[in-house]
Amino acid sequence: MNLFDRAGRRARLAVRVPPGAVHDYLATPTPTPATPLAELGLLAVDVETTGLDPGRDQLLSIGFVPVDGEVIRLAGAGRVLLRPAGAVGESAVLHGLTDDALATGVDPATALELLFRALRGRVLLAHHATMETGFLARACERVLGVRPELPAVDTMALQFRLLTRGFDDEPAPGSLRLWTARGQYGLPRYAVHEALTDALACAELYLAQVAELRLLGAATLKDVLASRR
Repeated sequence: MNLFDRAGRRARLAVRVPPGAVHDYLATPTPTPATPLAELGLLAVDVETTGLDPGRDQLLSIGFVPVDGEVIRLAGAGRVLLRPAGAVGESAVLHGLTDDALATGVDPATALELLFRALRGRVLLAHHATMETGFLARACERVLGVRPELPAVDTMALQFRLLTRGFDDEPAPGSLRLWTARGQYGLPRYAVHEALTDALACAELYLAQVAELRLLGAATLKDVLASRR
């Protein structure tokens, strides 16, 4: 799908969505592939879920941190808990999100409003971005009846590119994981595993990767945009 077709599809979807943050996101042009990295607006996003299948599993938490060029805007960071349908069971062991904590969460519609208000005019940034784009698009489909495309910059894909440098050799097992990738740049490992912390960790990794990618000629969004949407 070329840029003209994608913009047209976003406009058509916007017409079908009631007023709100998702409508505004679809109605606002995203940065073009020619946008210089120094001027690029991103939103680092991490989701915590009950599993890996957007069609079956539930969103539990969303964390996000804006990135403007090479500056992380902590003032715009946010975290939202979602109230799940039923107990989350073993998910609490991994995420530390108990049923009592999640009972105070918001409904999916409110969570989408908060997230897409921050994402408007920006490109999503995530580590293994298909997780975030899959769950967020599915949530939009359930709540609003539309499944928007979410262009993304994927720090896992960037790490693969940096480790292989165009060669056919596969990276070492585990080397693409968020915390392993951060370690390769001397970035600290945070003790807490939760959505906002992981979103910040992704943003910091991106800045370290971009510094290296610039030496390889990367200059615009096109040079870092994930090929899969």
